[in-house]
Amino acid sequence: MIVPRMIQIAMYEFKQKMTELGQTWNTDGLTPQLADQVGQGLKQALTAAAQSAYQAFLQSYDLAEPTLEIDGQTLRWKCVSEKTFLTGFGSITLDRNLYQADAGGDSYVPLDRFWGMAGEFATEEVREAAMFSAALVTPEETEQMLAKCAWFHPSATAIKNIVQEVGAFVETHTEELEAGVRAEERIPPGTRVLVGSLDGVNVLLREPGIKRGRPGERPGIDETEERATAYKNAMVGSISFYGKVRKEEECPERLVSRYVARMPEDKAPTVKRQFEAELAAAEAQAGPKVVKVLLLDGFRSLWTYADENERFYEYEKLLDYCHTTEHLSKAGEALFGKESAEARRWYDTYRAKLLKEDAAAESILRSIDYHRSGQKLSAERTKALAQERTFFRRNKGRMTYADFRRRGLPIGSGPVEAACKTIVKTRLCRSGMRWSRAGGNHILRLRTAVKSGRWENFWSHYLCLKDSA
Repeated sequence: MIVPRMIQIAMYEFKQKMTELGQTWNTDGLTPQLADQVGQGLKQALTAAAQSAYQAFLQSYDLAEPTLEIDGQTLRWKCVSEKTFLTGFGSITLDRNLYQADAGGDSYVPLDRFWGMAGEFATEEVREAAMFSAALVTPEETEQMLAKCAWFHPSATAIKNIVQEVGAFVETHTEELEAGVRAEERIPPGTRVLVGSLDGVNVLLREPGIKRGRPGERPGIDETEERATAYKNAMVGSISFYGKVRKEEECPERLVSRYVARMPEDKAPTVKRQFEAELAAAEAQAGPKVVKVLLLDGFRSLWTYADENERFYEYEKLLDYCHTTEHLSKAGEALFGKESAEARRWYDTYRAKLLKEDAAAESILRSIDYHRSGQKLSAERTKALAQERTFFRRNKGRMTYADFRRRGLPIGSGPVEAACKTIVKTRLCRSGMRWSRAGGNHILRLRTAVKSGRWENFWSHYLCLKDSA
């Protein structure tokens, strides 16, 4: 029996290590230093015991035959090959019998196959910990954290390799993996409203491009010159479920949000496909009584996508309230001057109207026209006011905030705007970070799984797909 043998080996290693370490301790009286020494010693002894027992357990299952018949092919024993694996107990080194056909070709290592480690250097437990942590912090920070609190201590390079390997597999099997995850989920009990939102956020890519943003003021700098890096727009989608409006609150309770995110891609077809698949899964469970809302900011390409896509015909469409108030503030500044008391009064009046009156957007347009005709504005303010008027004219049908408030529906796209920060900005936009699209997508896929509360489901489906691949 292997278990009694493992116990014997573990006890021997533990006793040897504790005896060795105990000889250096002064145990005459309890002190903070002694308590720390004994605690660290127990960790070292337990680690040594676990590594030795686990090594013996694995080694006992290796084959030592002259030949093997594998898939109709005769393989002959060639040599004993040593390999070090990173396990949940730290690094262990195994002597494995290696087989190969007489004609050459790929080698076959039975022990690696038996415990699912063919082509791997880190066990499932280590890979999951590295992936989960890399979704939250950098590989270098993950290395430091695990060195402090785990039995296994992968290097930053090893962590990057794990992320690359798992990320590439997930990318290849994304649709299958996501479908499996969604199939096991249910919408939250008490859901009254289903809200879909999309938004963009700039990410610095490790590829050439023209610098965007306000022109620089330093002499001799050509802002149109192509740079080695470029900011481009990543996309984030949120699918949020809302319940009832709580007492003394104006907005319904947000129950759950699920997210999709993708690195910059022309017209964002991948993230839109993921977003629509998430909505379809939610719709299938929601039933006819759940109100469906598409809540976006003023980004015109997103509204074109929404208005021309027949799958959103049954959705009530609303422009994010905060985005509208930003334009209202700019209109007031253009009419009455920046930071003027009159601009502030005008803004406060019409901001309140937006929440209470059904025809508030039309009132804003009439007020803009009235005040514009009664005063002479500078060319700059005239241009700014024209832009804001165009915004309200174009989007007035999407500003039905008073109706939404009466019905207890959300009017802000806060979940997706927060997701742009927490999913993309916090992880991908640290000082000095520059990303490849593939590398960024690996992290975003992991990060959306974590932030959507889907990690366990995601990881279990990944392992099933990998085993069947």
